[in-house]
Amino acid sequence: MDTEDLELSDEEEEITADVVLKTIQNLWQNERLSPEILPHRNDMIECMLGQIQHMERNINKLPKTDLRASIHKMELNRIKYIICNYLKTRLDKIEKYCITIVNDEKQRTESGTNYLTPSEFRYAQEYLLSIEHHLKETILNRVPGNMQAFEINKMAIVPALQSHVFLKANETVNGIVLEDHFGDQDEEIDLEEGSQHILQYKFIADLVKNGKVQLV
Repeated sequence: MDTEDLELSDEEEEITADVVLKTIQNLWQNERLSPEILPHRNDMIECMLGQIQHMERNINKLPKTDLRASIHKMELNRIKYIICNYLKTRLDKIEKYCITIVNDEKQRTESGTNYLTPSEFRYAQEYLLSIEHHLKETILNRVPGNMQAFEINKMAIVPALQSHVFLKANETVNGIVLEDHFGDQDEEIDLEEGSQHILQYKFIADLVKNGKVQLV
């Protein structure tokens, strides 16, 4: 990858391609390892896709026998895989937790803290409608009228936020409270920069989203 400056239009900030790639790799890793869907960073994805197109044009200018062309193509394929798998992981979560995600996203839309891109939210809503339609056509319409009452929210699957995750502290974080479910003795811990831990996700969820810790 070359390190020419890239512009993020929303923030009018110049960053290097290496920084964008590193950010996307961290986003991908967090998304794969977190039980819930995380806030999207479509700005970074769009920025890297533009860089990929730029690099492909440069590669096409090189002679086919140039070793650099083969090396850059392998690197581009790796980056494309990361982006595709990142987006696929998000779609898998949308389908699995569709009801919960749609309900939560509607509330977040009111406060302007959307986790989904507009296209992801549209897909989630359409996917939910297809589930409702399928259930009505295959089951509800074939049973007596007094049995056709249907509450979609009762079918909601909720992400297991209490599951344990491995994490690495990107910076020192003090005063993390770990709730004690077997008594009233809550524990407070500090995370030293570079230290690694195994904790329940729900206690560090906000730290993952603001980049203070990295799932590993």
